Amino acid sequence: MTPASVGFQCPECVREGLAATRSPRRAPLRSVGQKWGPVTLGLIAANVVVFIATAASAGIAGGNPLNNNDSPLGHQLDQAPILVDIGQWWRVLTAAFEHVGVLHIVLNMLALLVFGTELERAIGRWRFLGLYVVSLLGGALAIQLFGDPLQPVAGASTAIYGLLGGLGVLLLAGRQSLRGLVTLLVINIMISVLVPNISLLGHIGGFVGGALVTGLLVLTRRRPKVQVGAVVAMAVVLFALAVTVPTAVVLGL
Repeated sequence: MTPASVGFQCPECVREGLAATRSPRRAPLRSVGQKWGPVTLGLIAANVVVFIATAASAGIAGGNPLNNNDSPLGHQLDQAPILVDIGQWWRVLTAAFEHVGVLHIVLNMLALLVFGTELERAIGRWRFLGLYVVSLLGGALAIQLFGDPLQPVAGASTAIYGLLGGLGVLLLAGRQSLRGLVTLLVINIMISVLVPNISLLGHIGGFVGGALVTGLLVLTRRRPKVQVGAVVAMAVVLFALAVTVPTAVVLGL
C-alpha cells in the first residue's frame, strides 16, 4: 500500500491567519477548558481505531502489527482503483481512515489535530465535517481518474490537504497573508514529488475539493440551508463519479 503522508505542518500560520476570519456574532463552539475540536477528535479516534484493527489483523496473519503493510483487513480497506471499478465502492471512503505504519498515522493525526481544530472553530462543526468529507472524496476521485489502476493507496492526507485548501480560501476571504500557507504547500509538494510512495494525486484532489467547498461556504455564509444543500450535493457528485467512472476508460486503456 502507498502511504500518503502529509509532511510538515505550520501551526503558527493557521492561528495567525484564522484569527481575523471568525465571526464575532457566533458563539464559540468550544466550552471553557475545551482545547480541541470535538469533530476533530472524533475523526482522529476513527483513524486510530482503524489502525489498531489493521494492526491486529496483521498480527493474526503472522505479520508485524506495527507495520501492518500485510494486514488482510487493510487490503480490504485501501483504495485500489481497479477494485473500485468492479464494485468495491467502500474503498473510496475507508482508504482515508487507513494508515500503514506508526509514523504515517502519527504525522497525519498531528496535522489533523492542528488544522482541524482551528478550522472547526472558524467555520463550525458540521461545516468542518462537510469540508473533511468533500476533501477526502476529491482526493479519492483524483486517484480513481488519474492514478495507477493497480496501485493501492491509503491515508488521511487527502482530507488534510483539503483542510489546507479550505484554510487558503478563508485567508483570502479575510484578506490575510498567504505566505505561510504557500511555503507549507511548496514544502509538502516537494516531499510528495521526491519521496517514494506518496500520493501527489490524492493531495491535489483533496486540496481542490477543500478549496471549492470552502468557497461555497463563504459565498453562502448567510444562507445555512443553502450551505447544507451545496455541501451534500458536492459530496454526492464526487462520490458518484469516483465509483462509476471507469479508471481504464479515463486512462485510455
